[in-house]
Amino acid sequence: MTMTKDLGVICRMIKIEHSVFALPFAFIGAFLAADGWPGLFNLVVLTIAMVAVRSFAMAFNRYADLDIDRENPRTQDRPLVTGELSTSFTLLFILGTAAVFVIMCALMNPLCLFLSPLALALSAFYSYCKRFTYWCHFVLGMVLGLAPLAGWLCVAPVISLPAVLLFCGVTLWVAGFDLLYACQDAAFDKERGLWSIPARLGIPSALAISTLSHVVAAVLFMLAGWAAGLDWVYFLIAGCVGLVLMGEHQMVKPDDMSRVNVAFFTLNGVIAVVLFFGVLIDIVFAG
Repeated sequence: MTMTKDLGVICRMIKIEHSVFALPFAFIGAFLAADGWPGLFNLVVLTIAMVAVRSFAMAFNRYADLDIDRENPRTQDRPLVTGELSTSFTLLFILGTAAVFVIMCALMNPLCLFLSPLALALSAFYSYCKRFTYWCHFVLGMVLGLAPLAGWLCVAPVISLPAVLLFCGVTLWVAGFDLLYACQDAAFDKERGLWSIPARLGIPSALAISTLSHVVAAVLFMLAGWAAGLDWVYFLIAGCVGLVLMGEHQMVKPDDMSRVNVAFFTLNGVIAVVLFFGVLIDIVFAG
């Protein structure tokens, strides 16, 4: 009973439902690599691997940032801070999800198995970046940017131009919305000596960099579709995604952070899912 409760708490802590950010891009990579249905086995192992590595990354981040979360008023209700979840159980969860991820990669192909430790290392490395570099937001973007690459390599273990363009697009997309989210902690991060862009360069500069990141991300999503030989359906939907991205930046102002959660969680979850369906519809009906 205690372990079941702990699992429930840790799933709440890592917000497992936010796997929706990366999982659709992994599916995009898989469907594009297969130029259609990638196979049930590939989708199952890919899904388990993506949920496992994201859970690993989030749990590791909460563990590594425990000292910071104790001091930040916004994060003082997190289970590791309150004691609702023990550090020992969290460490077991981290090791368990890492093992599941490696096993799933082994079931994909030898290249995925070979690259799995690098993916885990990058996922863990992100948690320390805010302590020494402005680029922390873009490192997080790279972690999620691995999703379309993982999907592609799961089906076809060869690096391709569409997968690389999607990696770059997702990297900038994630960095852009992480910058919006980080604006909430600008004052705390500055006082704590952390290297987030809002803390170091100010909120107006962070919002400008976020906007630029999303503009370039929208262009890269278009280029990825072109490189993959997709048709007008995808480009229509990708264009709408670009408009939604720009709409995010009308919701958040330097003096008004009240709608950050809508811009960060709701819209970006929708963007990932809609772009996947754009690829799926294009492959099935227009391709």
